[in-house]
Amino acid sequence: MRRVALLLAVAAVLAAACFYWLTVPSRAAEDSFSGISGDAAAGEAVFVAAGCSSCHAAPKSQETLVLSGGQRFPSEFGTFIAPNISTHPEAGIGGWSLADFASALRHGTSPDGRHYYPAFPYTSYARMTDQQIADLWAYVQTLPADATPSQPHEVSFPFSVRRGLGLWKLLNLSPEWVMQDAPTPEIERGRVLVEALGHCGECHTPRDAFGGLDRSAWLSGAPNPTGEGKIPALTPGEFDWSAGDIAYYLETGFTPDFDSAGGHMVAVIKNFSQLPAADRQAVASYLQALP
Repeated sequence: MRRVALLLAVAAVLAAACFYWLTVPSRAAEDSFSGISGDAAAGEAVFVAAGCSSCHAAPKSQETLVLSGGQRFPSEFGTFIAPNISTHPEAGIGGWSLADFASALRHGTSPDGRHYYPAFPYTSYARMTDQQIADLWAYVQTLPADATPSQPHEVSFPFSVRRGLGLWKLLNLSPEWVMQDAPTPEIERGRVLVEALGHCGECHTPRDAFGGLDRSAWLSGAPNPTGEGKIPALTPGEFDWSAGDIAYYLETGFTPDFDSAGGHMVAVIKNFSQLPAADRQAVASYLQALP
């Protein structure tokens, strides 16, 4: 019995060590952005396409550039509350470095080495280029600071153990594109907007039992996290709008059958309507090029 107990103890120690090693949060190297200068004007376009204010502005606030957080996002795993990402040095991210910012966007890792919950769509932002990240960082520096403290997420055990997210990331965090080869520059631009900045798959793609995106069913529709209806499919065959219909909807929020956008799509339309017409057309071309 003592030998069995010893073997079990050794196995437990090895399992714990393996778990610790596999779940160590990844970070961007501090010197990985040396020589890259951010352009705040270009960063504003990234900010709009990525929908940063849609999640991080205060609920129902008209001050969309004050990123004080507080919006609530319910899910089957608990309710996630958007944090303050303003330039405030204590309440927000004003004390971060560019590498800290990149670590959050690409790796879902906080400056103090904690895993972020994937309610923050870093699985999409992981595809952003170094220049896009530097530009976005430069623009964020121009926005006002706000001292509103971030609220803790309302997540119960076992999901409250963030270290376990390291295993989730092994399965679900990859910078690879879903559409491997974009045949034209326009579709390539659409791929950037849909798969990376606009993170469209986070809502329009079904998830597995652990909350990971089912990339084999990319943009094929998914249950609404709020429990009200379904997020529609965007794939050809399921989604029969013309390219002009799609571009017009992204600009105005009006569908071909004279309906209008609702729910979270209202914020998406607000963002995409600020982008150049060529970007909305690129999204349409990408969607129509899907299998």
